[in-house]
Amino acid sequence: MQSIKISDQNTFSRIIQGFWRLTDWNLTTDELVDFMKARIELGVTTFDTAEIYADTECERQMGLAFERAPELRQKIQLVSKTGIFKVSADDGMFGYYDTSYERIMRSCRESLKRLHCDSLDLYLIHREDPLLDPWETARALLDLQKQGLVRDIGVSNFDPFKFDALQKAVGGRLVTNQIEWNPVCFEHFRSGMMDYLCSNRIHPMIWSPLAGGRLFRDEQDPHCAAARHELLELSRKYGADPSTIVYAWILRHPVGALPLVGSQQLSRLQLAIDALSLKLERSDWYRIYAASGQQQIR
Repeated sequence: MQSIKISDQNTFSRIIQGFWRLTDWNLTTDELVDFMKARIELGVTTFDTAEIYADTECERQMGLAFERAPELRQKIQLVSKTGIFKVSADDGMFGYYDTSYERIMRSCRESLKRLHCDSLDLYLIHREDPLLDPWETARALLDLQKQGLVRDIGVSNFDPFKFDALQKAVGGRLVTNQIEWNPVCFEHFRSGMMDYLCSNRIHPMIWSPLAGGRLFRDEQDPHCAAARHELLELSRKYGADPSTIVYAWILRHPVGALPLVGSQQLSRLQLAIDALSLKLERSDWYRIYAASGQQQIR
């Protein structure tokens, strides 16, 4: 398994296991322990979760696994996130953001308690907050580091302007931006985020690299259909699964991205691992880049 040094304190596996759908898998604690062990054996040692996933239930279930097999915690790098919350409203639940000092400090301690851990390897602000005060948020993140509760800090889904503002406030300590990128999603190419990360040698974590499965299942979306056609062509050329082609496309970029795999199936994880030994020709990278019709080669 390849690895990437994201800071002086942390080296992550190039492929990351995501736990967003954990509660859908209906695993017992013993089964979850075995699930984690199987990933570690493949060299996938970085695990990603968030307090908002299943309204904290994902963290709780992972914590039960770490409590059952505490040796696992020393073999992995653990990532969690804060900043997204819900409140009851007349028409159901209403979502909002909170990146205030008190909320971040409280959230981190609550996450650690659920996870049965003393510290996190990486703690992320989950979403851009229109009420973000970079200096207040920075104070919380830096205090968490000073207290030894988190080793590294970062963000998720930030545009380059908010990323830069918070990066200045924390003195350059943000080590990643976890962003969505796949053959039908180019938000962070258009915003300049990818260029910012590349120029500052910051490695992004990539969520939804297969567009949540839509890339190969959605028959109505013309962008997915066009991208799928190209991926199937390249699948035949390289003798690899179309999913592996997508992961290889992401890994080919000089930014040094770390894609997340959110599947329960070990075979799906293996398709991402297979991409580590597949290097696309430069022209084929651009074929995928332009396939959906959303990006143009000028």
